[in-house]
Amino acid sequence: MRYLILEDGTFYAGEGFGANIETIGEVVFTTGMTGYQEAISDQSYANQILVFTNPLIGNYGITLSDYESLAPQIKGVICHQLARKPDNWRMQDTLPNFLKHINVPAISGIDTRQLVKKIRMHGTLRGAICDSIDHLDEVVEKLKNSNVTANIISQVSTKNSYPIPGSKRNIVVVDFGIKHSILKELTKRGCNCIVKPYNVSAAEIMNLNPDGVLLSNGPGDPEEMTDAAKMVREIEKHYPLMGICMGHQIFALANGAKTYKMKFGHRGFNHPVKEIATGNIAFTSQNHGYAVDPESVDKENLFVTHVEINDGTVEGLRHKKYDAFSVQFHPDATPGPHDAVSLFDDFIQLIDQRKERNNA
Repeated sequence: MRYLILEDGTFYAGEGFGANIETIGEVVFTTGMTGYQEAISDQSYANQILVFTNPLIGNYGITLSDYESLAPQIKGVICHQLARKPDNWRMQDTLPNFLKHINVPAISGIDTRQLVKKIRMHGTLRGAICDSIDHLDEVVEKLKNSNVTANIISQVSTKNSYPIPGSKRNIVVVDFGIKHSILKELTKRGCNCIVKPYNVSAAEIMNLNPDGVLLSNGPGDPEEMTDAAKMVREIEKHYPLMGICMGHQIFALANGAKTYKMKFGHRGFNHPVKEIATGNIAFTSQNHGYAVDPESVDKENLFVTHVEINDGTVEGLRHKKYDAFSVQFHPDATPGPHDAVSLFDDFIQLIDQRKERNNA
């Protein structure tokens, strides 16, 4: 028997699998019907315990090529039912073995509908995965006093720069907790990528003289990234820039906007987003607990390009003076619908147009 204990004193009992350890984290949920491996290995879930709303996970196993990072920092997995006999022609391992390998505990057999309703009603809660509830009060007190989201980006960002070779365009990618699928989309378009740590300076980027700069996704509170926002304020003046998820929020902060913590965030692959200029609706992959405050957007510098249909949150921004834009969702969409993948082409077009102007 293994238990999920929440900071309000609620606990849920289920069957343990994965790593045999105890852990604490922020309990969040995803509405994605597939893609459990990509979600678990997404660094945007660092220090979080992830609840899957899909009733069954693990049914198609684990495949090496579907990793979004090689050292995931997720703290736990909760599901209703674990597949007993996974089967897929691409499968190289099972979900329980995968979780053991990355040292992540998990629980099955929990009423995830009830748990998700609680989170939707009360907001995101801190939780612990334990083997006993004998010391329930002590665990609850520990959860109430814990800060599981502070300085997470420093944990998940690369410590050293590294290249992803390409042939046509030189892109500096700032790693706030990047998904491999973003790099794959850039290399598909012939980009030679240099991945830099989250604390890279504007001067370091300018010394590389790139054709463009991409700000990646990542976990945690964007308002902790004051140095990154300062870097963006300088870089956007000189190079085409694209921000994704955390990169979107840092781009907003760099240009005078503010962010806030959402009640329970957007996590899943079915979020409808409207492009204001065209009226087109795209279904998108999302994973974030913070959003840009629409009232704080400085209309002298930025304009809103996309909004979420369900709750009206800001999903895209563009600079009025510079070749810079950002989106809150994941256009790489692994897994998820690929409705918005053309945004990478828009980024490439900005780069090529800038080159043409400079060579004219």
